Parts: sequence; structure tokens; C-alpha cells
Amino acid sequence: MTLTDPFRNLRRLPKPARSIRASRLLAEVAEAESAAALHRLGSSPVGLSEEEVTLRLERYGENVVARDDRHSRLRLFIHAVLNPLVLLLAVLAIVSLVTGDARAAIVMAVMIVLGVGLRFMQETRANEAAEKLRAMIRVTATVVREGRPQEEPLARLVPGDIVQLSAGDMIPADVRILTCRDLFLTQASLTGESLPVEKFETAGVQGDQKAHALELKNLCFLGTSVESGTATAVVVETGPRTYLGAIARTLAGEPVQTSFDRGVANFTWLMIRFIVVMAPRVFIINGVTKHDWKEAFFFALAVAVGLTPEMLPMIVSVCLSRGALIMSRRKVIVKRLNSIQNLGAMDVLCTDKTGTLTQDRVILERHCDVAQEGHRQAPELHPELRRHGCPVHRQNRHADD
Repeated sequence: MTLTDPFRNLRRLPKPARSIRASRLLAEVAEAESAAALHRLGSSPVGLSEEEVTLRLERYGENVVARDDRHSRLRLFIHAVLNPLVLLLAVLAIVSLVTGDARAAIVMAVMIVLGVGLRFMQETRANEAAEKLRAMIRVTATVVREGRPQEEPLARLVPGDIVQLSAGDMIPADVRILTCRDLFLTQASLTGESLPVEKFETAGVQGDQKAHALELKNLCFLGTSVESGTATAVVVETGPRTYLGAIARTLAGEPVQTSFDRGVANFTWLMIRFIVVMAPRVFIINGVTKHDWKEAFFFALAVAVGLTPEMLPMIVSVCLSRGALIMSRRKVIVKRLNSIQNLGAMDVLCTDKTGTLTQDRVILERHCDVAQEGHRQAPELHPELRRHGCPVHRQNRHADD
């Protein structure tokens, strides 16, 4: 019996990212009085002038956490061509054409064009549909500039802007509350809290240097939303300097190679190894036995071409395109064809969107004992939990439902 190290996989894990912290400026304006905070940000209760907004846009940039990954047609075409199987077929087609085997070269060229064309057309249509949806979404914020409230796109907000918040509004940036009334925020996207959090005009933890920025009662962060109440706040940080921007930086990196991509690459290298091993041996054996090295070369080339599945790139593109079409009928845009296979290969899909996609309630459908025998009714909740107001949801379903 061979013993294995149970912690061997842990050594392969990447080093944990450094802790995410808000900017020092946020902590400074949170501790300061409202007038001092406005002075620190170079603003006033009537807001900024248009000239000052233009200057600050040039200095701080647009209020955008991350740019949309928009691919041009040329980039999509290059992405479709840079496929291991396509490149292998292209090399064999060129060799066949140079050696005079035009028929094989034409067949492989047609397979390449069909496979690349299907992938390119499908991904181009998906990107165009995504662009149209993106153009339909326009998020604005109510900003006070030169004493006049006006609606401005979130991208045009700058530090020092005065914003007005009400129920249903998204927090447009990292802001410091100046005045508020019965303000409750949903911070589930940052903290995981399902219940709204009340905010005030003061930080609430003065003197506590170890308090996290999310615990300060007079700070609101980009990515959260107003559940109820109203408030007036001043913008402190925008774009990548926000708390959400710090989270985005820790998640940024090269996309992980999927199992489908690894499988295609491994299969291509397997074909290359077969060709490298078989073709020279066939060439040498045939040349030595028949003493016709020219014929032996063409025969070895034919073996190399025969070992390569010419139609495989086209078949893969057709199957993935069909999956994308089926998903489009269900109102789903597939921007990358390879994601179709990745979606079908999943065994368990875990999501954490409690309260938005779900009802924010835990319901026990069925349960079993240690013998894995199902029961018709959910068990009674423990009396201690019942005293704390936890609801009991019964489901009279059979264990085999």
C-alpha cells in the first residue's frame, strides 16, 4: 500500500494576495468634519465648476474600474486562426502544395477555411450582440455642479463632486456622506451581508485605527446600492482607486487555460509526436527497401497527412456553433465558443447571489440519516434557534422527488 502526502496539492496553490485596503484619503475624510472633508477635497456644498471637472478628468481619468474587453474583427480572426489543429493543418497543406500534392493541399485548405470561418462568424455576431446590449445600458448619477443638480454618466464623476443619493441608486464611487436621512445600503457585493446596513454622517469609530474602511458609518463604496433613505455625499475616490478597483486589481491576470483548450493542445502534440516518429521511419524503411528515395519521401508525407484528422477543426467548430445557437434561443450570448464545452463539462455550478437570484431564505427540501434513507418531512428546528426567530420551512416531498 502506497502512502501519499495529503498536503501535496496545497504546495501548488498560489501565494495568497495581499489584503485589500481602502485608500488613506478615505480614512482621512471619514474622520474629519464635513466642512474639513470638503476643504480637503477642494470642493464646496455647491459642487465643482465645469472647468474644474475637465481638469480633474484629465488628472484622475474616467470613473471606470476596468475597461471592457472589446475585440476587433482582426483580433477575433487571429484568435480563430491561432488554434493548434489549424496551425498543424496549415503546415501540412503548405508542405503538400510545395511537393506537388495539390489535391491534399486544397482539401486541407477548405477544412481550415470552414473551421476558422464558422468560429469567426459566430464570435463576431456574439460580440456585436453584446455591444448592442452594452449600448442600451446607461447608468447615471445625480451630481450637483455650480449649485445645479444634473444627471451625469458615472464615467464623468471626479473626486470632489457632490452627489445626491436616494432609494434604488447605485453608489457611483467611493463617497463620504455629508448629510443623510434614514439611509440604508446593500453591501452584499463587498461584505456578503444579506441585510441592509445603516449609514450616518459620522464615522462611528473615531480613534480606532484598526477599524476597516467598510466599518466606517459615513463611507459608501462603489458597487453597493441604496436600499432606502436619502443622502448627499462627496466623491472621494473614483475608478481604479476605489475599494472595488483594488479588488479588481487582485483578480486581474491572464485567463486560466480550460480543460478544453488543454485537451486540444494535448491532442495536437500527440499527433505531432506520431508524425515525428512515424514519417522518418517510413521514409527510411521505404527508401532502403525500394531504393527510390523520392517515392519514399512522398509516401512518408502521405502517411503524415493521413495521420492528421483534417475535418476535426471543422467538426469542433460546427458542434460548438450549434451549442451557441441553442443557447441564443434561450437569450444567452456566447462570446467564446470554447465556453460551450466548459459549460457542458461542469458537474456542480455554485453561485453566491443570495437575495438577488434567490429569495434569501434557506429551505430544506429533504434529508437523510446515516444510512442514507430519505424522510418525507423536514425535521423540527432546534428550540434555541426558534427562540432567535429563525423560520422553519417544511417541504412535504418524497425523498425520491
